[in-house]
Amino acid sequence: MFYTTDTNLHGLPHDPFKAIVTPRPIGWIGSKGKDGSINLSPYSFFNAVSDRPKIVMFSSSGRKDTLRNVEETGVFTTSFVGAKILKPMNESSVVVPYGVDEFSIAGLTARTGELVDAPYVGEALAAFECKVTEIHRLKTAAGDFSDSYAVFGEVVGIHIDERVLRDGRFDAALARPMARMGYMDYAEASETFELLRPVPPSRT
Repeated sequence: MFYTTDTNLHGLPHDPFKAIVTPRPIGWIGSKGKDGSINLSPYSFFNAVSDRPKIVMFSSSGRKDTLRNVEETGVFTTSFVGAKILKPMNESSVVVPYGVDEFSIAGLTARTGELVDAPYVGEALAAFECKVTEIHRLKTAAGDFSDSYAVFGEVVGIHIDERVLRDGRFDAALARPMARMGYMDYAEASETFELLRPVPPSRT
């Protein structure tokens, strides 16, 4: 099958776009407003985009509370979503008025960053502290503004629970990362394997 995205006439019960771009890491973003209120929200458009410097990105569809907070303060955190805290992650996605504390709703511990004034999930096996580097309102190919905003942040601090370190590595089999699939589907990455890059042929 083939369809164009300007019409989106795919003939399927649901849009398959996000089901094809899978698995996606979950960006569990913690932020704090200028009024002192804290926020915790999961984002399915999230990933690491650079290693030098370490930069992560999440995209907000619409001007949500997290976007307001990072614009006001210039900082945020992102907490690792492992299988054991999948349920509270989902509970934190509830739509509530600005200023309502999703940490409390989900029964989670809000810990303040060492370097940034933003909360992260105390129960998470890892967390990043980030300083905003850029915020872009995304455009279409025709140059029109969309209702989506990409937030980039440099990772300035990393928390790791040492229980998931094995042989000097952050072990995914122990951490059991959760990934966002399409529709209402999730997946757990608990089995891993190594695949080494091919050795270039010798030039003799």
